[in-house]
Amino acid sequence: MHRAQNRWCSATTSTATAAPDYLLTSIDLPVTTQIVEASVEKPYLSVTFQIDTTRIAGLLDHVGTQTSAPAPSARGMAVSSVTPDLEDAAIRLLRLLDRPDDIPALLPLIEQEIIYRLLTGPQSGRLRQMAIAESQSHQISRACIWLKEHYNLPLKIDDLANRVSMSVSSLHHHFKAITAMSPMQYQKQLRLQEARRLMLEDMLDAGSAGHQVGYESQSQFSREYARQFGEPPLRDVGRVRRSLMDRLTGGMEILSEG
Repeated sequence: MHRAQNRWCSATTSTATAAPDYLLTSIDLPVTTQIVEASVEKPYLSVTFQIDTTRIAGLLDHVGTQTSAPAPSARGMAVSSVTPDLEDAAIRLLRLLDRPDDIPALLPLIEQEIIYRLLTGPQSGRLRQMAIAESQSHQISRACIWLKEHYNLPLKIDDLANRVSMSVSSLHHHFKAITAMSPMQYQKQLRLQEARRLMLEDMLDAGSAGHQVGYESQSQFSREYARQFGEPPLRDVGRVRRSLMDRLTGGMEILSEG
């Protein structure tokens, strides 16, 4: 759930959220986020809520069939407006942080209410698909989990299809329908984002970062990195570090003036 404007970008799609919206993801997608509008008066605020799919199944009998329409698209991300009831439940969830003694008794109830509100909203069909173990969405989710855990290994599509009990053609079709990427593109996104993190946070050089995420060719890593982030690794990482330092310096100046 978000207040202020935000943009979520994957390799092939861009999704915008504005206040008050929520972004529902049924698949673990490698995305880049950008806050496009925020200020001191209207800061960017967001809450992340992890959905337990087993609890969706437990609520379906109580929801009925009036909201059982299928998801409008197979995409793994969708944006909807936050209703007053959903916002109220989310605020009560946050208020539990000030009442730790109430958490054991009230947290499960509020979590269930949030899932119920989502199930009675426009993303009901998407949530139902998440709860069905035999659905294509669930199978593609398993494929994404395996890719995320083994992104640095060579990708063999036949083996991946066997792991999720799908044919190769079905895997390609449904994977792209849900993630807007092929399995190979998905793996590439994971590799490039992790390589960027390794250079920024662990201070690895470009060659070491590329090798650690699975690239055997340094030139291929540099080409694909520049295609993804707009600049070669060294230049991009330097720019990001300078930007972070400028922001930190600006924040310190504001604090000193106060």
